[in-house]
Parts: sequence; structure tokens; C-alpha cells
Amino acid sequence: MDDMTILNRISELVDEERRLRSSAQANESGTDDEARDRLRALEESLDQCWDLLRRRRAARQAHGDPEAQGERPLPEVERYLQ
Repeated sequence: MDDMTILNRISELVDEERRLRSSAQANESGTDDEARDRLRALEESLDQCWDLLRRRRAARQAHGDPEAQGERPLPEVERYLQ
């Protein structure tokens, strides 16, 4: 997966997240469980994509092979400190 593909995926995920959040705001009763679960999944996927993109860029700067970088497992990415 190249950087442009990752950036396109990030854009798709952000667009879907915005649609869900807008829909939740328009709905006075808030979001249902399914929408909350999907938002959580979107946030996790975004974290994985951003992590992969950062590591690919770091590898490139260090004259490494960005293609050697793969997506890390979700539990590993989600344990990072903010």
C-alpha cells in the first residue's frame, strides 16, 4: 500500500465519520449503539492508518524501505500514549 492509497483511505474514513457525527447531531436522541460502534471502529481504523503513514515516512527519512512497513495490530496502536 503506498502513501497515496493510505491518504485516500484516511479521507474516506474521515468523510464517513463526519456523516455519522452530523447525523447524530441532527438526531436529538443521540446516536444508537450501532452508530457508536461504527464511530469507534472508524476512529480505530484512522489510528491504524495514521500510524502506518507515519512509520512509512519515518522509514523513508531513515533511508529504509517504506514498503517493509505493515499495519500494526489494533491493540498495539491503541495502547500508544497521546
